Amino acid sequence: MALSRPGFNRGPRPPFKKKEAEHNINQFIKAPQVRLVGENVEQGIFSLSDALAIAEEQELDLVEISPNANPPVCKVVDYNKFIYEQKKKLKEIKANAKQTVIKEIRFGPNTSDHDFQFKLKHAINFLENNEKVRAYVHFKGRAIVYKEQGEILLLKFAQALEDHGKVEQLPKLEGKRMFLTVAPKTGKK
Repeated sequence: MALSRPGFNRGPRPPFKKKEAEHNINQFIKAPQVRLVGENVEQGIFSLSDALAIAEEQELDLVEISPNANPPVCKVVDYNKFIYEQKKKLKEIKANAKQTVIKEIRFGPNTSDHDFQFKLKHAINFLENNEKVRAYVHFKGRAIVYKEQGEILLLKFAQALEDHGKVEQLPKLEGKRMFLTVAPKTGKK
């Protein structure tokens, strides 16, 4: 006798759902007339049946690339190749997109001068590597009464980084933290 454990259903699996197409293709295009584009195709406005016939004649698909246009724009192309090209373009765009790195540096309201200099050196290295620096003073418990001291500390920090970066956001208190954001100076490197 087989024991059934809770959570394990031995019944039939639900059918695998294939991902729906991003574009309307061939018989799924609803518009009565379409503007036809593509390689080896006479461009212009055709009825849907004529456009489908042209695509079928070339053994390609009719893909609706701009459904909101009037009439919708359809391209005669191999759909799998079309999707591949689109994914390739998106991947290229992502690769060329610049990632912004923000490094955080934490202070206390009573940070000693040695710690301040140590953290300043790190901030200078970050800015020279084209990374943003977000310095903050964290107030624990009753230390919030020293918020003026924290603001002075952050302004002193910003002044020390003047040659390496520009202040994007002046000291601002959010909850128990006071933030300052410094971006690297452009044109360096």
